[in-house]
Amino acid sequence: MKKLFFCVIIMLMLISLNALSAERLKLGTTTSVDNSGLLKVLLPLFEKMLNVRVDVIAVGTGKAMELGRNGDVDLIFVHAKDAEEQFVREGFGVNRRAVMFNDFVILGSASDPAGIKGMKDAVLAVKKIASTESSFMSRGDNSGTHQREKMLWNEAKISPSGSWYMESGQGMGATLQMADEKETYVLCDRGTYLAYKSKIDLKVIVEGDLKKLGNPYSIIAVNPAKHRHVNYVYSMALIGWITSVEGQKIIGELKTPSGELLFQPTAIPMK
Repeated sequence: MKKLFFCVIIMLMLISLNALSAERLKLGTTTSVDNSGLLKVLLPLFEKMLNVRVDVIAVGTGKAMELGRNGDVDLIFVHAKDAEEQFVREGFGVNRRAVMFNDFVILGSASDPAGIKGMKDAVLAVKKIASTESSFMSRGDNSGTHQREKMLWNEAKISPSGSWYMESGQGMGATLQMADEKETYVLCDRGTYLAYKSKIDLKVIVEGDLKKLGNPYSIIAVNPAKHRHVNYVYSMALIGWITSVEGQKIIGELKTPSGELLFQPTAIPMK
């Protein structure tokens, strides 16, 4: 009953604010979320319900968190568990909620110069890439994907360098296209790969190591105690929408044109 009362009060506040003028909300998120097309499906429904405009700032997870720390966005939608937990511990974020899950894959050309196709251990795979000095394209941007890549190199006890190791400094979509042009290996979240699959020749070479390649996403409101100007009420409304039964159903049903699921919802797992 108390939860219901609280929800009613929040909705009344939103309706009252909404009656005055259309609200704006700044969402800092990863390029992988944006590239997947998910926000184009999720956000318009939310915007219509509450007459609010969500401005999406798609950058790497590291940059999205920096925007949150500076109070330049109202909430963040990211995928780097350790960094997220630190963001909350430091008091910059509140009400972190799990949203969805997919996995990372190592992509490469059909020629597979490192001979890693079908390997189940991602760390051993990057060791072979390094030992054969096979071309590898890194995002190099401190994104969630880049952080996961660095974790693999760290566990392999390798500091990648040399002409075979390249950094794009770009988002996931642009990095995929560069890797495709140069026929290099690249670490990519499955959602972005599926969204770009028809545009590139790179294939999944290594997959299935969920301990090393699992990719959970969370959404976090920027703490209004740190930045009083942030739109906390509408941030919580968006978090509520994305983690609601309807929002999770949309996430769980989002598919590529060829019928492949992009994400598995985790706030409310679908049957």
